[in-house]
Amino acid sequence: MEKVKTLIIGSGPAGYTAAIYAARADLKPLLYTGMEPGGQLTTTTEVDNFPGYPDGVEGPSMMVDLQKQAERFGTEVRIGHINKVEFSKEVGGIHKAFVEDGTEIHADTVIISTGATAKYLGLPSEQKLRGGGVSACAVCDGFFYKGQDVAIVGGGDTAAEEATYLANICSKVTMLVRKDQMKASKAMQHRVTNTPNIDLRYNHEIDEVIGDQVVEGLRILNNKTGKKEEIKITGLFIAIGHKPNTEIFQDQLDMDTEGYLITKGKSTKTNLPGVFASGDVQDKEYRQAVTAAGTGCMAALDAERYLQSL
Repeated sequence: MEKVKTLIIGSGPAGYTAAIYAARADLKPLLYTGMEPGGQLTTTTEVDNFPGYPDGVEGPSMMVDLQKQAERFGTEVRIGHINKVEFSKEVGGIHKAFVEDGTEIHADTVIISTGATAKYLGLPSEQKLRGGGVSACAVCDGFFYKGQDVAIVGGGDTAAEEATYLANICSKVTMLVRKDQMKASKAMQHRVTNTPNIDLRYNHEIDEVIGDQVVEGLRILNNKTGKKEEIKITGLFIAIGHKPNTEIFQDQLDMDTEGYLITKGKSTKTNLPGVFASGDVQDKEYRQAVTAAGTGCMAALDAERYLQSL
C-alpha cells in the first residue's frame, strides 16, 4: 500500500497538465497512464492547433513533451492501469485505487483524466489506416484535407456538424448514413441538406477503406439494394460517437445518461469531496487537446484548494 497526496488517473493533455500544476504546488502527484499512454493524441499524426507549436507537432511527440515537463517538476509517472476504486464520501477521507499489478494506492485527492474513446466501425481496412487518412475528429484533422474530397460516416448531430465544417474547407463531402434518416436535430439536418457540396447518402455503409499506406478511396454498400460502388477520397472521418472511460467509477460518481462524469458549475469537482474530473471524461462538447489541458489545470488548482481547506 502507498499513500499519496494526489493520484492522477490518465495521461492525455488533461492528466499531464494536472500533473504539471499539482507538482508545482508540491502535491507530489503520482500519475498512472492507463492502457493508452498519452491518450487519443497518440493516434493522431499531426497536431496543428495546439498553442505554442507554430510548425505543428506529431501527437505522440507532444505527449512525450508533456510527460517530460510533468516529470521535471517531480511527478512520478507509472505505466499501468487502475481497474478498481473505492472513493470516500467524507471530507478529508482517503480514496483507494487498485492497480492491475496488485498495488493499492491511498490518496487524499484524485484527479480523473481517463478520457473518452472514439467509436470506430471495426473494419480491418479502417483500423489499418488510422492516422493515414482515417480520423475520428474533423475539427482536429480536417485542415489537412483542404480542397480535397472526403467522406464522413454518421447520422447524429456531431456527424452533421462535422460534415458542414468539412464542407467549408473540402471540395466535396460524401456523408454516409446507415439508416434511411438522420438522428440529428431538424436544424442540423437542414444545414446538411442546404450545403451544396455535401453528397448525403442514406442506407449506405462502408464495405472497405481502399489504400495501402494512406486512404485512396472507399467501397460503399447500399444496404437496401446490395449494390456496391467505389468512390475516390483522401480522408475518412468517423463520427459515430465516443464512449467515456468511466466504467470503474459506476455507482460512485454522478454521470449523465451517456456515462460522462458530471462536474459542479465551472469547477472540476465531482459529487464526492476530493475527487475531480478533467478532460474528455467530463467534456462531450469540445473534446480538444487545449480544452482538456485547461480543465487539467483547473483540477489541480481545485485539488490544491481542497487540501488547503482541510
